[in-house]
Parts: sequence; structure tokens; C-alpha cells
Amino acid sequence: MALACGGVDPVEVAYAGVTGQLALLRSGALTAEQLLDICLERINRYDGRLGAFRTLFRDRARAEAVAADAARTAGQDRPLLGIPIAIKDNIAIEGHAPSMGTGSPEPVAARDAELVRRLRDAGAVIVGTTRLPELALWPFTESATWGATRNPWDTERTTGGSSGGSAAAVAAGLVAAAHASDGGGSIRIPAACCGLVGLKPQRELVPLGAGGDDAAEHWHGLSVAGVLTRTVADTALVLEVMTDGALSVDPATDPGPLRVAWSVKGAVPTPVDPAVRRGLDAVLAALRGLGHAVAEAPPSYAGVQESFLTRYARGVRDDLVRLVDPSATEQRTRAVAAMGARMPDALLTRARRLGNEAAARLSTLPGDADVLVLPTIPHPPLPVGAMSGLRTLALAGRVTPFTAPWNVTGQPALSIPSGMTDDGLPVAVQLVGRPSSDGLLLQVAAQLERVLDWPARRPVLV
Repeated sequence: MALACGGVDPVEVAYAGVTGQLALLRSGALTAEQLLDICLERINRYDGRLGAFRTLFRDRARAEAVAADAARTAGQDRPLLGIPIAIKDNIAIEGHAPSMGTGSPEPVAARDAELVRRLRDAGAVIVGTTRLPELALWPFTESATWGATRNPWDTERTTGGSSGGSAAAVAAGLVAAAHASDGGGSIRIPAACCGLVGLKPQRELVPLGAGGDDAAEHWHGLSVAGVLTRTVADTALVLEVMTDGALSVDPATDPGPLRVAWSVKGAVPTPVDPAVRRGLDAVLAALRGLGHAVAEAPPSYAGVQESFLTRYARGVRDDLVRLVDPSATEQRTRAVAAMGARMPDALLTRARRLGNEAAARLSTLPGDADVLVLPTIPHPPLPVGAMSGLRTLALAGRVTPFTAPWNVTGQPALSIPSGMTDDGLPVAVQLVGRPSSDGLLLQVAAQLERVLDWPARRPVLV
């Protein structure tokens, strides 16, 4: 590939991450408009195969990049000034109609969601919106309307979901960071499938919706918003913006010696693939080498599955009836919504109570640990199309036994790469923290990143 202006290699720029790209912009080695051109050129080249983006805002993004360059010339420096970022297509962007992953003709948003406003105020250039499965309800990113999003590491494999478009965009170096949301693993599962860092933040730390709904919960308290990146430092920086400074942490800070528990016990009995177990063992060995005390201690998941499934199904029903055309969805989506419609309010009340009990119990991690290490998903990324038809819900439940419990409890959980399979697919582990310990998880993950050096790995794109 030809060199960009000033002798900067576009491929190295693409994989420099948010912090690396900011350094180039601040040094004058690159302009925001040149950085946008690098991103758009890569999208033009690779996204026809990957299917990461639903829409691109080429003209508006160009105007935002030009404005960022003018602001920098005038002496301004904001946290994300000139950085291209993608937004999952389930959140309001002024002048854009989010699809929610469906074929429903949704209305054009009159204003940005609060989260988008914060990114813009920090100087981010909003490149476009990324694909998701219908109503964000599956651990893969495939739909009848938008097709399949494919994994940059192997295009016959899934990116995971529901934030699979965002994950593909970041893993392929199309953007350095992308907004994501998580109601049962939808940040962490794509992170695991695509070799990325994905933090499900503490519940209510990041605003979810648009306008007056920004403080409202989603899926009866299961859902949170966050970001997907390739490095811990990038996640920390973008989340500081998304939380309006409520989460401000230097991930390079040594957290000191910690008690680390680990387990391969899921919320339902789940076999763990040998490659995933090898990755988990490698992370545990690294943690011991860093001076942490590591011991096996399984969590108690009592009540978690019932709480999750009830709130999930009722949440899907709520989302479906809000669509302009609920019939413009797949049969499997309507089947889950129908299940939720049959659940009485008394069952939802019970689910919330069970969730509160689990949250109280699991706020103290097993073994009184500071951090709990689990697989993120029990296997490497599955083939595209592996889950289809009305059996999808049952099959999807085999992907989420390690992720969904922490949506029920609301505490932070962070997926990080733990290695590769013999045939070159990413595997991952999940770090779970006590309530509001997002900063500690980022510090531990930063230690592991220095040892395991996952940012050095890049997919070979064709």
C-alpha cells in the first residue's frame, strides 16, 4: 500500500488505536482529514466482504474532520479530536433512522443520543453505523435484512453479536473504536470472537438511549452501553468520554497484589473447548507471574438463568412492539417476543427479585476474590449460519452461560484476548469484578496486555 502524507504507513495508522492516532494528530504527522481518508479507503476495500457497516456518513464525517483540523490549528485539543468512531445501529444519531437490525422503516432521529453527543463534544468524527442482529438479541450478527457480518480473522466465522458490526470494524482496522451495547454478552462475545478488548461497564455508568430516554433502563435492567477497541488504554480513554468523566482511570497503574478466583463453571453445565481452556490457563499463569494469588473458586448462579431469560424475553417483546412495522422482522425474533408477551408481570417481578438476590450474593466474588476469571464464551467463533430458525434461542443459550449472569447482577465484566487456536482464531477470557470496579479490571487487563501482547496480532485481510 502506498504511504500516506508525511511518510506515515496507512496500515500502521489503522492499527495504531485511538491513543496512537491521537499522538499522530497532535504531533502534526497526520491531519484528521487524512486519517478519515485512511479509514474510508479501508472500508471501501474490505467492508464489501466483511459487512461491518450499515451506513456511512461520508459527507458529514468529512465536515467533522475538517472542523477538527481547524480546531487543532486554533489551539484546541479535546480527548478524541479528529478520531473516527463508529456507532452501533441501535442508537439515535441526528438525521439518521436506526434500523435496530430489522427491516422496519424507523423514524429519523431528531437529535443525537446523549452518548453520541458526548463523543461529538470530545471531538470524535462519527463515520457511520454498524450492523447488528434484529433487536440486538443474538450472539451473532446475521439478519434477513442486512445479511451476515463476517469475522476478519476468518470470513467463514461469526463476529459474535450483537455488536458484531462494531467488532468487525475495529478488528479489521476500519476504525480504532466503535460503540457497542450488551444485554447478555453483546460487547464481550464479539470481543472474544474478534480478538478485542470489550468491557461491559457497571450498570448505569454509560447512558443508553436518546433524549429523555437516556436514563431509562433497557431489557428490564440487563443492558449497558460501552465500546470495543484493540487495547485497554483505548477502552479507558473512550469510556472516560462516554461516562462524562465518571470513569477516569490510568490503566497503567499497578493494582498491587490481588486475590484472583477462576472457574470454568457456567450458569448452565457447559463444556469448554480445549483451546479456550489453554487460553484461560495462559492468563492464570500470567497473573501468577505478576504476583497475584490465584485459586479455583466457582460462583453460585442460583436464580440467574430464570432472571435473565424472563427479562430478556420481556425486553424483546417491548422492543418489537415499539417498531413502526413489527412484521418486518424474522420469525425467530417474533417467537422470542411472543414468549415474552406470555410472561405476566408477576413473573417479571420475581425475575427482578431473583436478580437482586444474585447481585447481592455475587457482589462478593467467590473466595472473596478481587477478580474472577472465566471463559468469555466456551468455544472459538462458530461458523456463519451455525444458529438458524426457531432453534436459535436454544443454540444461543450455549454461547452465553459465562456472560449473561453479569448482566443480571450489573457488575463490570471485561473480555480480553487470551490466545489463538491452532487454526488462527481468537479465544478469550473474562475478568469479572465487584460492583463498580471497572477501573481495577482495566488495570489488571493492562498488566495482562503487556505480558500477552495481543495488539501485535492482526488478521490477514483479503
